[in-house]
Amino acid sequence: MRRTVLLLTLAVMALPSRLAAQATYPTPVDGDFVARGFVFASGDRLPEVKIHYRTVGTPRRDGDGVVRNGVLILHGTGGTGAGFLSATYAGRLFGKGQPLDAEQYFIILPDNVGHGESSKPSDGLRMKFPRYGYTDMVKLQYLMVTQGLGLTNLKVVIGTSMGAMHAWNWGYMYPGFAAGLVPLASNPAEIGGRNRVWRKMLIDAIVTDPTWKGGDYVEQPRGLASALGFLLMATSVPLQWQKQFPTIAATDQWLADQVASRTKATDANDMLYYYRAIEDYNPAPHLSKITAPLLAINSADDFVNPPELPMMQDLIKQVKKGRFILLPITDATRGHGTHSIPAIWGPELLKFLAGLR
Repeated sequence: MRRTVLLLTLAVMALPSRLAAQATYPTPVDGDFVARGFVFASGDRLPEVKIHYRTVGTPRRDGDGVVRNGVLILHGTGGTGAGFLSATYAGRLFGKGQPLDAEQYFIILPDNVGHGESSKPSDGLRMKFPRYGYTDMVKLQYLMVTQGLGLTNLKVVIGTSMGAMHAWNWGYMYPGFAAGLVPLASNPAEIGGRNRVWRKMLIDAIVTDPTWKGGDYVEQPRGLASALGFLLMATSVPLQWQKQFPTIAATDQWLADQVASRTKATDANDMLYYYRAIEDYNPAPHLSKITAPLLAINSADDFVNPPELPMMQDLIKQVKKGRFILLPITDATRGHGTHSIPAIWGPELLKFLAGLR
């Protein structure tokens, strides 16, 4: 086990050529996996739970007929697998010669339950949808990978934010299934302190609003705008925001635009479910069960996982093959959102992958 805190500067962040430019990659293929008769940890059951996913690349079998090039990439709260198909993410990772070259790897990008094109409350059940937690979400990912895609192992599980927390869970729920784990922007501990406060305020902004109507609203409740405000603060980037909108007028206009656009794209009930899902998350007691090499990366300007908290430095010691990197604040980092900028952490991912079996 090694603990590493990197004090990088832009001067030493020269990227290898394979990371320096955007590249093309194979066309993603969409698919659906249906888990039948799925029983949630709450005891609730759904006859069918659909998990939508996209794959990039081709599964390749070794001499024993086993696929060993699967890569599972897990999105954050409120996101989708499609969010990774951007020029700044897939364009930096999936192209020929890049760290996750889709000619070599079989990349899997699911929409978690409650998100995107997978089963979620806004499909019709609203607040009657079974309450799910991170354990349920990871179980459904596992079923999709094993039953849906027929894989018996993964090369690596990479996760951003919520997906990073899922990567920690993969490590102890299915030890040895993945050859490597890369959680980006997370801590392997129960959510408490400020991280719980803003999430609880977000939830309360919706459920205490009379226009929410217990989830039976016709139009999105007014409290959704306040909830989105708390989310914006949690994902804030002080250095960049001050540069982008240094005046009251500019800031107020940006905020109004953000809330308006996000309100159109967000359902209040879905949001309640995916923010409540974290309440069963606590890998800390199970870290010694993680046998795979694990690379955890956080950014020093992350409001959600601030560097002054000692959990990561203390808990990474319990992971047999764990390593922690803390990225310093630079003009390139974007707070919590640094998890989706491989131009920053891609070289470390490349080295990590080279060391996997």
